[in-house]
Amino acid sequence: MPCDDSGIRRMILASSSPRRRQLLSLLGIPFVVKAQGVDESRLYDEPPTELVLRVSQTKALAIREVRPDELVVAADTIVVLDGDILGKPVDPDDARHMLERLRARSHIVYSGITVWHPTSRRMVSRLGESVVWMRAYTDEEIDAYVESRDPMDKAGAYAIQHAAFDPVSRLEGCWLNVVGLPLCHLGEALARFGLVAPANMPGTCRAFSQYDCAVSSEIIRQATNPCVTAGL
Repeated sequence: MPCDDSGIRRMILASSSPRRRQLLSLLGIPFVVKAQGVDESRLYDEPPTELVLRVSQTKALAIREVRPDELVVAADTIVVLDGDILGKPVDPDDARHMLERLRARSHIVYSGITVWHPTSRRMVSRLGESVVWMRAYTDEEIDAYVESRDPMDKAGAYAIQHAAFDPVSRLEGCWLNVVGLPLCHLGEALARFGLVAPANMPGTCRAFSQYDCAVSSEIIRQATNPCVTAGL
């Protein structure tokens, strides 16, 4: 099957996350939101990389009533520290505990990105990976941040883009991956379906994040490789 699937006019974002909605809008491609709840539990002995890809695929497959000219875009993001997966905190005490564990240490953030075209039964998944170093914020800063309620809907209980808390001291990899939707990875996946975003993704990412990405050129280069997709 060729890489160019003509006739695709719109995306479906399989996520209710306002952050992913904001980031996807930067591409300049029309989309609608159709989120469906799925089980995100980790399987026994499942590696974090396999978990995040499987959950993103499950989210994509859960979307029904997709038109032939639509692509489903789904994503999942996890924080991994010492082999433990830090999901969204269950309460303020849990958020505080996560932030204490992360303080002045490095961890890994993985995002699984899946693009699914039900009509052709084609799926493309990509994995984003970033290494993040947290700064040595104080207990008082943790308390104020938790009190703001911002950590409660975020993996690892933090937002890299939160200006007041500003939790991250250093980063290797994709900045938007930590936010939850690495645009260059997504753009490379969309290209497998012949869909090219009008936005300049490295420039758009840089303008949004104010971060000079060192990995975007390599990710985008992969979009020129032969089409490799899985048929379901």
